Amino acid sequence: MNLSVRIFLGYFLLIGIAVWFVMRTFTAELVPGMRQSLEEVLVDTANLVAELVTQEMAAGRVTDGDFAAAMKAFSKRRFDARIWFLKKRDPNLIVYITDDQGIVRYDSRGRDLGRDYSRWNDVYKTLRGQYGARTTREDPQDEYSSIMYVAAPIMQAGHIIGVVTVGKPSVTVQPFIERAISNMEEKGGLVLLGAVALGLLITFWLTFSIRKLTSYARAVRDGKRVDVPSLREKELAQLAEAMEAMRSELEGKDYVENYLHSMTHELKSPLASIQGTAELLNEEMPLADRQKFIANIRSEAHRLHQVVEQLLGLAGLEKRRGLEQPEPINTTDLLKQVCEERQWAAQQKGLRFEYENCDEAVVTGERFLLQQALGNLIDNAIDFSPQDGTIFLSCQVDDKIWSCSISDRGPGVPDYALYKVFERFYSLPRPGGGGRSSGLGLSFVQEVAQLHGGQVLLKNREGGGAMARLVLPLFQQPVGVR
Repeated sequence: MNLSVRIFLGYFLLIGIAVWFVMRTFTAELVPGMRQSLEEVLVDTANLVAELVTQEMAAGRVTDGDFAAAMKAFSKRRFDARIWFLKKRDPNLIVYITDDQGIVRYDSRGRDLGRDYSRWNDVYKTLRGQYGARTTREDPQDEYSSIMYVAAPIMQAGHIIGVVTVGKPSVTVQPFIERAISNMEEKGGLVLLGAVALGLLITFWLTFSIRKLTSYARAVRDGKRVDVPSLREKELAQLAEAMEAMRSELEGKDYVENYLHSMTHELKSPLASIQGTAELLNEEMPLADRQKFIANIRSEAHRLHQVVEQLLGLAGLEKRRGLEQPEPINTTDLLKQVCEERQWAAQQKGLRFEYENCDEAVVTGERFLLQQALGNLIDNAIDFSPQDGTIFLSCQVDDKIWSCSISDRGPGVPDYALYKVFERFYSLPRPGGGGRSSGLGLSFVQEVAQLHGGQVLLKNREGGGAMARLVLPLFQQPVGVR
């Protein structure tokens, strides 16, 4: 399980538990809160009714007096009240009145008249000057049949002459409770969905820098030229800098080791040739042989000089992480300039250049490096082309890239060498008994191509010869610049 998933699951679990706890707490507090609110209203109602029936209770007319008549008329009323989402039509207020002995003298339901209620908590406590209230189920098996009763004393001359109890079914508040719970669940669901979206965003934000650092590490592993990513988090930025320093140290050591090994191997042959030739020159020999040996020393010395110069150029190029002075470059002008510089060498072999589709295109790069890269490819085409042949230059613009193909009709590249020609110091003998090159030209071209975000390819042509293709991205106009 990757880090992003772990962070998201941890965050989601934390938010889920928090939402569940809040909803559970809200639900647990909702029912008692609703009932407490109902009880508060019943307290006011009970005390109001107690004041209204004091005179009738003292006169013994509470059963058939004005209060009883008013309650009978009240029971027949039909309301047209809309309380938020609930429409109320029928009264559901219960009232009973007991005397100072707890005997029921009035019952709005008309079923418990004359019964002894002195043991009920509401009547019992009220007769003793305490706050009396109770909640009792009409059906012991039905939790929704409970009725809340609140009592108030009927006072005359400072004495309790009776008790008024007002009751209301608890189920009357149940629709409000269920609606509140339903709303809470909907809101909780929305909060959870919002938390999921926020969690994904936070996870992406937290792991964005880690992904950048991972991409950087993979690019370094693959040998690509990449800059150290800019990271906002101080710790990750320090880690990136440490990785870059480690990479530089390791690359430096490997680079020096590989170069020393390759250079030693490459210089050994010309040095041995110079040494052997110099020893032969100490002996007596015809002038023609002496001049031949001297020419050989000069040739090998020139080869050594060429290898060292190209090594220095390639070493400097390989250590670069990007273009230093990029500029828009017209490819048509660049190709013409490179070909004109090599016109004399081509004429020595009777070669001519043939252009195809080399319309104007613009790439971004360093002119000097691209000029050298194209020059190396054309030099190879000249070296391997047969006498009085043709070198074909074909350009193509497609999907934001520019490619230039340089083809010859030489012997082509042996199959075993196709995957090795871009290695340092690897070279093939020139046709007609020509010597080998330094083996650094194509390596240089490959480095230039990669530095410009492109690539170089080499393959054999049908009918004979080889084709090298340099692919570069086209110049992109900066946004907002016209």
